Amino acid sequence: MGWLLVIITINSAGGFEHYELSRCDFNSTELKDIEYIRSNFYNKLEIMRFSSSLGKFVGYTEFGVKQAEYFNSNPSIIAGLKAQKETYCLNNVGNEYQAMLTKSVAPTIRLYSRTPPAGHHPSMLVCRVYDFYPKTIKVRWLRDGQEVTSDVTTTDEMEDGDWYYQVHSTLEYTPRSGERISCRVEHASLKEPLVTDWEPSMPDSERNKLAIGASGLILGLILSLAGFIYYKRKARGNSFYTTS
Repeated sequence: MGWLLVIITINSAGGFEHYELSRCDFNSTELKDIEYIRSNFYNKLEIMRFSSSLGKFVGYTEFGVKQAEYFNSNPSIIAGLKAQKETYCLNNVGNEYQAMLTKSVAPTIRLYSRTPPAGHHPSMLVCRVYDFYPKTIKVRWLRDGQEVTSDVTTTDEMEDGDWYYQVHSTLEYTPRSGERISCRVEHASLKEPLVTDWEPSMPDSERNKLAIGASGLILGLILSLAGFIYYKRKARGNSFYTTS
C-alpha cells in the first residue's frame, strides 16, 4: 500500500519548477513495515530521493548525485529525515489503516462456461469473483449442494489496482442430467455465503448454427413436399390420356 501524504515545497521561476514530495509506503501499521520517502523534482524530473529503508539520499541526475552527496554528508539532516518515518508516517498510517479496515465491499460474481483445452474434461466452468474488499475470501464449488474438491483450480487474490481484489476459480467436470452446479463465496462483507447457480444456456454461435440447420431442414421439407405435389398432379394429368 502507498499513501501520498503531502506536497511540501513548490518553487518556480521562468517556467522551471522545483518541488519536494513526501509519501509513506506501508504493508501494516508496524513501524518495520513502513517506509518514508522524500523525492526532489526539478522540471517534472526526479533528481534525487531519500528513503528511510536505505537511510540516505540517492541521486538520479548529475546534479541530483551532487546534491545527494552534499545532504548525505550532513548527519543532522539524515537523522531528521530518518525520524520522519515515526513522527510523520506512523500515526497517520495507523489512523488511515484502521479506517480502511472497518470498510468492506461485497464481491460481484460471474459464472460462465469456457471451452476446455484439448484432451481435458468435456465441460469447464469459471467463477469470476471481483471488486471486493478486504482481500480475504473463500470460493468453493458445490454439486447438488455437496462441496467439490477435485478438478478445481483457484487463483490467489489479485489486486485490481483500485484497492479492490479479484479471484478466478475453475471447475472441470463431466455433466450429468438434472444436476445443479453452484459457486459459493464467503466474504467479510456478506452476512451469509453467496451461492450462484450455474444456468446453462447455449452460446450465440451454437444457437446460430442450430437456427441455420433448422431453417435448412424446413426448407428441404418444403421443397420435397412441393416436388411430391407436383409429381402427383402430373401423374393425374397423364392418366386422362391412357387408353385401354
